[in-house]
Amino acid sequence: MILRLAIASLWARALTVGMTVLAIALSVALFLGVEKVRTGAKSSFADTISGTDLIVGARSGSVQLLLYSVFRIGNATNNVTWESYQDIASRPEIDWIVPISLGDSHRQFRVMGTTTAFFEHYRYRQDRSLELSSGALMEDLFDAVIGADVAATLDYGVGDPMVVAHGLASFSEHENQPFRVAGILAKTGTPVDRTVIVSMEAMEAIHVDWAQGAQIPGQATPTDAIRAMDLTPQAVTAALVGVKSPLQTFALQRAINEYPEEPLLAILPGVALQELWGIVGIAETALLAVSAMVVVTALIGMMATIFSGLNERRREMAIFRAMGARPITILGLLVLEAMLMAAVGALLGMALLYVGLLVSQPILDHAFGLWLPITTPSLQEAYVMAGVVIAGAVVSMIPALRAYRMSLADGMMVRS
Repeated sequence: MILRLAIASLWARALTVGMTVLAIALSVALFLGVEKVRTGAKSSFADTISGTDLIVGARSGSVQLLLYSVFRIGNATNNVTWESYQDIASRPEIDWIVPISLGDSHRQFRVMGTTTAFFEHYRYRQDRSLELSSGALMEDLFDAVIGADVAATLDYGVGDPMVVAHGLASFSEHENQPFRVAGILAKTGTPVDRTVIVSMEAMEAIHVDWAQGAQIPGQATPTDAIRAMDLTPQAVTAALVGVKSPLQTFALQRAINEYPEEPLLAILPGVALQELWGIVGIAETALLAVSAMVVVTALIGMMATIFSGLNERRREMAIFRAMGARPITILGLLVLEAMLMAAVGALLGMALLYVGLLVSQPILDHAFGLWLPITTPSLQEAYVMAGVVIAGAVVSMIPALRAYRMSLADGMMVRS
């Protein structure tokens, strides 16, 4: 009986109730949406590099090695000699190894020297491999493959020339050895999008006339002469390693960390990514706090709506009392109305969230490489919705108690 009364009362005030429900729905959709983006961003962050068992570089810190080898942020404290790299590559535990050479840039985008094995073995988002949106991989010495962001920002196409600069913030360019854009990678949402990839031999070729970080005055070796040179690298910045058996990973890591020829560091990418997320993921707490405050604001708005309607509903309450309703019934009616509004708002918010995900998922994936999976509502989301309903009941208690007292006072009034 009281449920029918509550529904009829809400229907009689459809416009006001509808606006309140919409406010709750939007706030719930925002809260759950932030949580989806947070978990999606964390998952995408953790999946920046997949399928790589170890990253090897000069001894420093695990986060620092991860930053410059994967995210192209910062610089290595030292390089790994080519002899040490070959010695490690020859170990029987290793299934594949990809060298990485960093140091130069092109219009603030990092240039990375590597081999075609990088395109074969680099994985992101669990098991996705790099794909070309146009062009081909490096075939000539001075071919370059660029990431999607590089192509979009600089408006490059296949066949366009480009000149690499020495260092990260240098005005000295390797203008005597220009590159040609051979291919453009599809969007990945990883640092690869902001990377210019060339061969290891090309990195050596553009530094033929350089010594100690500066170009040798008056020296300009012809391109044909450079092509005829032995361009075996002298050192690498880091290396990505795949192990034949996961059981060998820790033993290989320990052997590399104890390498006698030079101080080296081998890290597990997943562990280092979690450590890095612990540093940069603090903002997720702030996002959750802001979205939670939006939900609280909507619930307070619902309480204000109930408060504002009390005087207008005083006659309605008096009629209920005249028909024999007890004051506790009036209190229960208002609390039930608030719970119904909160429940409908929460359900509508959930529906808005999943409609928004269906629309935005391909857009976010293509534009930012952020993958937001569409799954059945989780237990956590059910808890959030239940919490909104309970919170709606709690905030409605204040106006409901006032209506309770008003109904008592109206009930004791002498009517002539």
